[in-house]
Amino acid sequence: MNLAATAVRPGLDVLVNGVSRIAARRLGRHESALAVAAFLREHLPALDILTPQERAGSPDGYVSHVLHAEEDFSIAAVVWRPGQDTVIHDHVSWCTFGIISGIEHETLYRDMGDHLVEIGRADNRPGEVSGFAPPGDIHKVCNTSDEVGVSLHIYGANVARLGSSVRRVYDLPVR
Repeated sequence: MNLAATAVRPGLDVLVNGVSRIAARRLGRHESALAVAAFLREHLPALDILTPQERAGSPDGYVSHVLHAEEDFSIAAVVWRPGQDTVIHDHVSWCTFGIISGIEHETLYRDMGDHLVEIGRADNRPGEVSGFAPPGDIHKVCNTSDEVGVSLHIYGANVARLGSSVRRVYDLPVR
């Protein structure tokens, strides 16, 4: 993606430049997630990073808009209408996310081989930023608010090339 495209998305150029500097340091997965989360806390963009059409989402399920992608990282905005959720999944790389609107209810799991165990829950609200890295990143996310939710996700992989940040979907029973 060329940098001219970042000018039409307020705040994206700052994110691309900052995350590029962090990625160039070649930190470990966990350290990358923490460093990018610290940066994103200071530079979380507003809703106008997306067009009104992009912010509307889709009645068919949550939508991910890749805003920038290169080999070391990608920036995507995820739009969730009320009640929309993901399957239980993990990721190909570290991830940092910041909530712009809505509430993302996250349920965390541990893989026990033949089943999953729920190990935590969190309601992520506007302005909150967090990050994680595999292993230990198995989760399900749902917009539990009454409004369309928008979150910004920064991945340590080129999701435009991969097609998704999801490494694996879990269909194990939860006990």
